[in-house]
Amino acid sequence: MRASHSEPRPDFPPPAPAPPPLRLLVADDNPVVRAGLTALLSDRPDTTVVAEATDGREAYEAALRHRPDVILLDVRMPGVDGISALPHLVRLAPVMMLTYSHETETVREALRLGAGGYLVHGEFTTEQLVTAVRDVREGRPHVTPGAARALLLALSEGAPAHDPDQPSPKLNDFSAESLSQLQRPVGQSFRRRFRLSAREAEIMDLIASGMTNQQIAAACFISEKTVKNHINHIFAKLHSTTRSQATAKWLGVS
Repeated sequence: MRASHSEPRPDFPPPAPAPPPLRLLVADDNPVVRAGLTALLSDRPDTTVVAEATDGREAYEAALRHRPDVILLDVRMPGVDGISALPHLVRLAPVMMLTYSHETETVREALRLGAGGYLVHGEFTTEQLVTAVRDVREGRPHVTPGAARALLLALSEGAPAHDPDQPSPKLNDFSAESLSQLQRPVGQSFRRRFRLSAREAEIMDLIASGMTNQQIAAACFISEKTVKNHINHIFAKLHSTTRSQATAKWLGVS
């Protein structure tokens, strides 16, 4: 009988443990947006929302208490707005603007004050959002097309991008991949699938900002009855029955 002997087994190292999820703070005064983002980002192994805030002051207090890895910050909030809070928040954690505002001055000011990225609602998927959060945590800027267009507009007008006495983000900090992403036209946004008319999109923007029918009518110089008609058409196209449902779909958080 042939003697049996066992071959020595290679001593493989144990698999590396999965990194802990990125801890995020979501600051937005819109409860639908906050709830949607928290649900999306907490239902993943690589991200979790550790705190929420409704304005800049709450965001600062929550950041001191929870020490998040990244802060997702809206621009327009009652009380202390995002731009006012930004210089204080960037001392505590990297900040990514996650907002519906893409005015040229707002984008430039946010980046000048130290925001590590600027994402406009409706211009990114969940996976793109998570990638942007990781990149901002590592110091790699991310900007969605609407914000990029605002920056390009400022450059084309020859306007100074910042106060000479203040530091600004360096263009060479943007990777080639990031720059190529910035050149995608805003028209490729997922919102195109809703097929809203220009007027309906305008009204949906105002609904998402929290305006009442009366306020929308005043802003658009139309009657409340006309606003209601537009809203009925919008709800049908978004397959929604409430303002909250429509807003969540429009902002890409449903």
